[in-house]
Amino acid sequence: MVVFDIAGTTVDEGNVVYRTLHKAIEKVCPSVSFEDVLKLGAGKEKLQAIRETLSGSNISLNEATIQEIFKDFLGLLDIAYANLIVVPTNNTERLFNELRTKDIKVVLNTGYNTVTAISLLNKLNWVKGVQYDLLVTSSDVSNNRPMPDMILYAMDKLNITDTSTVIKVGDSTIDIEEGRNAGCKYNIGVTTGAHTKAQLEKANPDYIFDNIYDLVSVL
Repeated sequence: MVVFDIAGTTVDEGNVVYRTLHKAIEKVCPSVSFEDVLKLGAGKEKLQAIRETLSGSNISLNEATIQEIFKDFLGLLDIAYANLIVVPTNNTERLFNELRTKDIKVVLNTGYNTVTAISLLNKLNWVKGVQYDLLVTSSDVSNNRPMPDMILYAMDKLNITDTSTVIKVGDSTIDIEEGRNAGCKYNIGVTTGAHTKAQLEKANPDYIFDNIYDLVSVL
């Protein structure tokens, strides 16, 4: 089983979610930059991302204000998604086809909620059982990244019992941490999304690839 993050890893959506998250935060906290959002919030459930971006920027807000930022983010995201054009990252569909031909399960997991994730997949015309085997979102588990719950949930759904047969792939350090916490065989960073190679290296991944298809070299 290979578990792939979605935005920035398998899907190129121009960082619209993080740009929208920044827009919502910036209205209340103009000192927070887009780079701060990527550095502190990438890969995380989005309410968690808001909290950790603020905390990492040494900004303290009351809970009601944080919830208002999150509510504003969701509304702005609906507008942004209405006309959004998304495409798979280079060679992703080729890789998915090769993995499924080898009977290796393809799992998509994300810090987005189910509604947001499905809206992305629908724009790509990706269908469960064709491009991928299972979608797991932050809506499906109690504990989000870097906790291993989404990976363990996928293993349970697909009747996989040995985490040493699982590979995790993502574009942010928290993806690497998630995979390590789950006990995955390999935790792989890709440079197509939120974090740079230098940032990914701080999480000590097993591999860092510039192209997701390079995964086939370690199967």
